[in-house]
Formats: sequence, structure tokens, C-alpha cells
Amino acid sequence: MAMKVKLRAAFEAELREAHEAESRSEQVRAWRHLERAHVLSQAHAGPHVRVHWRMLGFGWRRRNAAEWVGQVVRLLVAAPGSWLGRAPLGNTGGANVGILAPMPIPDDLRALLDADR
Repeated sequence: MAMKVKLRAAFEAELREAHEAESRSEQVRAWRHLERAHVLSQAHAGPHVRVHWRMLGFGWRRRNAAEWVGQVVRLLVAAPGSWLGRAPLGNTGGANVGILAPMPIPDDLRALLDADR
């Protein structure tokens, strides 16, 4: 099932913000936007994989081997996890969190996710 228009717009905005923040060397802010995009994408295989590719690239550019390896693993399971409804809600997608750990969802993102159902 495709993302609804509002969720897709929010997802794309998070990716844009991540790109813009990274271009200004605002690494913490860029990563936070990638995490938010991940939360928004989990129920949709294509966007979910796309975020993990972006996270992989971010880790590569930072020369962060742990993040790079963690994202390779996540790329292998992202699409099946979305298709099967097994992606843990709220998980921010980084290698620093358990791959199956559910996490609290920020209220603004929860409203978008609820509207997507």
C-alpha cells in the first residue's frame, strides 16, 4: 500500500531536512531527521529501504564502521519487515538501537502515522 499524501510529504520533508543539515555540517540535526524519516517509513517497504540507504551513506561519509555494518544488515530486513508488518513501531533505525526494539513515537509523527491507516 502506498503512503498517503500527507505522510509522503512529511517523509520527503524529513529527508530534505536531513540533506540540508548535513550540507551545513549539522550532523546531529541531519541524523535526527533521518531517524524521523525512518519512523514515518516503517510500514512502507520502498521508503523504508530508502531511509536505510540514506543512513548507510551517512555512516559511510562519517567513516562510522559500526553504523555502516548495522545499516547493511537493516537493508536486508527492511523490506520484508515492512511487508510482513514486523517493523518495530517507533524504532529510529540506527545501528545504536536494537533492530527489533519498539520505541516511543513523537506525537507529531504519531498523528501522521494514524492518519495513514
